[in-house]
Amino acid sequence: MFEKSMSVRLIGLFTVLIFAAVSFTGCGNQRVITDSNMAEESRLIVDHAGRSVTVPVEISKVFSISPVGMILMYTLAPEKLVAWNFTIASEHKEFILPQYRDLPDLGGWYANKTCNTEELLKINPDLFISCGAVDKTSISLAERIQQQMGIPVVVVNSELNKLDQAYEFMGDLLGVEGRAGELAAYCRSTVDDVAAKAKQIPGEKRLRVYYAEGNQGLETDPAGSQHTEVLDFVGGINVADVPVKGGMGMTSVSLEQVLSWNPDVILTASMGPMGGEEGMVYNSITADPRWSTIKAVKEQRVYDIPDKPFNWFDRPPSVNRIIGVKWLANLLYPDVYKYDLKAEVKDFFAKFYHHNLSDQEIDDLLARSKAGVN
Repeated sequence: MFEKSMSVRLIGLFTVLIFAAVSFTGCGNQRVITDSNMAEESRLIVDHAGRSVTVPVEISKVFSISPVGMILMYTLAPEKLVAWNFTIASEHKEFILPQYRDLPDLGGWYANKTCNTEELLKINPDLFISCGAVDKTSISLAERIQQQMGIPVVVVNSELNKLDQAYEFMGDLLGVEGRAGELAAYCRSTVDDVAAKAKQIPGEKRLRVYYAEGNQGLETDPAGSQHTEVLDFVGGINVADVPVKGGMGMTSVSLEQVLSWNPDVILTASMGPMGGEEGMVYNSITADPRWSTIKAVKEQRVYDIPDKPFNWFDRPPSVNRIIGVKWLANLLYPDVYKYDLKAEVKDFFAKFYHHNLSDQEIDDLLARSKAGVN
């Protein structure tokens, strides 16, 4: 009985020794990552699309797949932004910190743009972000890019009324919670204040607005489009009776249609740093006699949307719309939104764009964008 017991013990000990020897030999041939090591190098997060994504704990290089996230990154942590998504015009660069003005333009995955993946892989970002509305298209795109590039892609909901949550999420992700909290609070306060005041505007007092896009002002987007979210939000009535178009939007319309809509106000988009001659649409509409019978033109209520360093209304529909909300709300309904616009613009640029505006710069920004400028 004793001998049998000893035999069992010896067999067990021999088995343990063999396992230990094999394990030791294996350690010399491959890198074994224990749970504690994994925790030090990466972590599992859940993004705004509900996707589980493994990301580095320390993130120092971030690339956005489109301008929406690029702008959010510049406002939050410019030192971690590795590239722009489009070439920024020189007059717009004046509002960008000098050390980031010459970041490369690597394009991205948006509209008809292609990404310079070869140069991007040389930079080797730690992370890609995909900001905007969260839907099947954005999720599918994130999955495809992640698979193709071998770099984690995180989806972030940056719709106008979700920007506070976007900042808080990105602050935790990048380890800049303090700054993210400040910017999130500003966004939340702005959205809450404008939403509350919009409810005070009676239906009969709401202004009818046409958003003039394209080189001739004969492209537009209707209510419900992501491109006109600012107008919808402040209580304006979008006159464009056209279907909502996905992607870049911009539905073509005729001058006869605009004449029939006869808007109280026209907002013109020069496309700013993303293309288009400065003030081209504004100048075309205000000088063309074919537009002169429209109420907005007759009453000198045509306004060019401010676009430095990025458009305040749309294209790209990012955090730049937060100051756009205050600008347009005050422009359309000054008795309801009693903002000191110059003070608001100066405060926003200091907080988000790291730039202290001079009084002359503010006047230049609003030159064609305030009441009585025609």
